[in-house]
Amino acid sequence: MQAADLSTLEAVALAATRSAAVAGYAWVGRNDQKAADAAATTAMRTALAAAPGRGTVVIGEGEKDDAPMLFNGEVVGTGHGPDFDIAVDPLEGTSFCARDLPGSLATIAFGDAGTLWSPGPGFYMDKIVVPPAAKDVVDLDAPPEQTVADVAAALGKDVADLRVVIMDKPRHTELIERVLRTGAAVQTPAGGDVGGALAVLMPTHDLDLLLGVGGTPEGVMTAAAVRALGGGMLGRLAPQRDDEADAIRAAGMSLDRVYDGTELAAGEAFFAASGVNGGPLLARPHIRDGTTVVESLLISRGQIRHITHTTFD
Repeated sequence: MQAADLSTLEAVALAATRSAAVAGYAWVGRNDQKAADAAATTAMRTALAAAPGRGTVVIGEGEKDDAPMLFNGEVVGTGHGPDFDIAVDPLEGTSFCARDLPGSLATIAFGDAGTLWSPGPGFYMDKIVVPPAAKDVVDLDAPPEQTVADVAAALGKDVADLRVVIMDKPRHTELIERVLRTGAAVQTPAGGDVGGALAVLMPTHDLDLLLGVGGTPEGVMTAAAVRALGGGMLGRLAPQRDDEADAIRAAGMSLDRVYDGTELAAGEAFFAASGVNGGPLLARPHIRDGTTVVESLLISRGQIRHITHTTFD
C-alpha cells in the first residue's frame, strides 16, 4: 500500500464535486430527486476514475436513501498511485435540488487509507459540532441545556447570543423546544446537516453549535472538515428503525459508544464541496454562452479556500 500525500488529490476532489454540481444543477426544480441524484453520482464517478491512485469508498449516501450511489467498498481511480479513503454524497440536500430550495451541495471527503470510519449498517448518528474554542466542553450525554450553557461560556458569549442549528425533523421537536427555552436562537433547516456543520466551523458564518441526529455519511465528511480546522465533534450511532438497530448489533457495533471526531477521521483528511442551487455557503453554477462558473470550497490543513472555477467550451 502506497501512502498518500493528500494534497495531490485535492484537484481531483474538486473536479468531482464540480462535475456533480453541474450535473445536479440540470435537475434543479424538476421534482425528481432520484434523477438528480443519479446525474450527480454518474458525473462524480466519472471524475473520480481519473484519480491518480486507488480510492476506496468507505461510506456513501445512496444506500441510506435507496438512491443511486457510489457504493460502500467501491474502488475508484487509475490504480497507479497512493491508496486513500473516500466519504461521499454527490448530492447533499437532494430534496432541496428537486424543489429549487437553497442549500444543495455536491460533497466529498478524502482521508488517508484506513482512517475514515465505517459505520457498517448504521445510517444515522447523533452529533455535536462546535468551533475549536468549545471542543473541550461538549458531552453527548449532557442535557442540551448544559451543552448550550457550556458552549456559550467557552465562546465568551451570553446564552441569548448563541446560535444553534438543528434540522427540522419530527425526531428533533423536543430538542428544539428545550434549546429555545434556554434563550438561544435556533436555526431549523429542513435538511443538509453538512451545510449546518460547515457554518458552525467557518468563522465567516454566525452559527455556534450543531445538535441532533443526521446521516452517518454526512457525519464522516463533517469529521474530515472538523479535523482539518481543529474544531470539535462527537457522534454516536442513532438508528431510526428496529431493523437498523438489529443490523448494527449483528455487526458487533455498539449503540452506546461515543466517537470523537478524530476517531471518525483518524488521519489526515480534507473536505470539498461545490454549490448546486445556491445558498448561504456557495452559489449555484452559472452556465451561459459556453461558459460554466462553479463555486467550491476546500477545507484542508487549517485552511478554508473559496474557489471559483470557470470553464470555457
